[in-house]
Order: sequence, then structure tokens, then C-alpha cells
Amino acid sequence: MSSHLVGVGVGPGDPELVTVKGVNALRAAEVVVVPVMDTGERGRAEATVLHYVGAEKVVRVVFALNERTDRARREAAWDAAGERVAGLLRSHGRVAFATIGDPNVYSTFTYLAQTVGELVPGTVVETVPGITAMQDLAARSGAVLTEGTEPLTLVPVTAGAAVLKDALNGPGTVVAYKFGRQAAEVAEALRETGRLDDAVWGSALGLPEESVRAAAELDGGPLPYLSTLIAPARREGGRGGKL
Repeated sequence: MSSHLVGVGVGPGDPELVTVKGVNALRAAEVVVVPVMDTGERGRAEATVLHYVGAEKVVRVVFALNERTDRARREAAWDAAGERVAGLLRSHGRVAFATIGDPNVYSTFTYLAQTVGELVPGTVVETVPGITAMQDLAARSGAVLTEGTEPLTLVPVTAGAAVLKDALNGPGTVVAYKFGRQAAEVAEALRETGRLDDAVWGSALGLPEESVRAAAELDGGPLPYLSTLIAPARREGGRGGKL
């Protein structure tokens, strides 16, 4: 029988935002893999998973989640992680990989699935969608992501503040991920493009340390790495103006 690797989106942190299908996938798996950095600390995905499965079923696998400069080190970490999960698949028929947010949106699962597919030919790869941070922040802040014909642009600020500024100069709503370390540059881009007043940012959504605030309150100080920003579209013409 083929091995199954299932990427399960467990949402941005609030355990109540894991879908029923996601919970069922976690419980159906023989092993649930959760990513951790080399510190071995419990990550957000693991904390969420433990609301639904026992700790004895959870296996931590180290990923170079914060390595962006040393490519050799990053590749070696990916290879080691892939080998670890491949070993689990050889001894278990169904392995789930829990990822915050959605497994098809800036997720470590994408790279893992590629590696494992090469190491264990015939592996069936499936994904279970998860609630994303932008959806949760929109709900908690009251920001509307899209109306009518408006586009929605999602930018990882790890690509550089210039990429964000280009998006802010365009139409529609702009969402920025992973901007905590470049908060000052993000605030400046919002000011320069006239998008500061309506923008909102949030971090640790659904957790005790949650923070949801107006972007105008950004003072240039560092924020949590996984902070999320929503800069809503410029809207004129009243209700249904973009239809």
C-alpha cells in the first residue's frame, strides 16, 4: 500500500480555528510531525495540535525555519528533515504534517513534500486547508479583505520592503506577512503610499499575548516575526461601489 503524507493547516494559533476535516486528519494519522527550530522549542503548530491528539503521537522535526543567509546550512537541514519524515513514512502508513495557516500558502510543507517524494517514491501527498492569518486578522479587526472587483495582493516582507511598496502603490487590498523585523520600513512604505490610516496589524492571533492594533501606532520598534498587516483597498462611491 502507498504511504500517505498529509499536510494539515492548523490555522494561525487559535485551536478553535482548526477545521473539522483538519482534526479528523490529525487523528487518523499514525504520527503527527510538527516543525521546530533548532532550539527544540514547542512551536505554534505543536501547541495547536496538542488540543486534539496526545503528545505520544507527536514527533518534532527540526527545520532551519529562520535560516536565510547560509544556503548550505539550510539545504542540509532540509535534507535531514526530509530523511526523518521519510523514515517515519517507511514505518507508518499515514503521516500528518501540521503547519500553521494553510499548507499551500508560504508553508514548510511544500518543500518537505518535494523532498519526501524523491526519497519515498509512490508517496501520496494530500493537503487539508487551514484558516490563514489574514482571514483571522480581518475577522478580529473588522477589516474587509475584498469587495466587488478588487484584487488582493499577499506579500512576504522577507522579499524586501520595496516589494511591499510596489504592491501598496497598486489597487486593492495588500496583506503583508512576516514583517516584524522590518516594521520601520513597513510603516514608512504605508506613509509614503497614503495607506497608513486604514491599515491594521496583528500578532499572536488567538493566543493570550494577542495584539491587534492600528498600523498608525507602529513606532518603528521590532514586532514578532509572524506579524500580519492588512492595508485595505481605497474605497469610494459608497456601498457596492466596486461592483
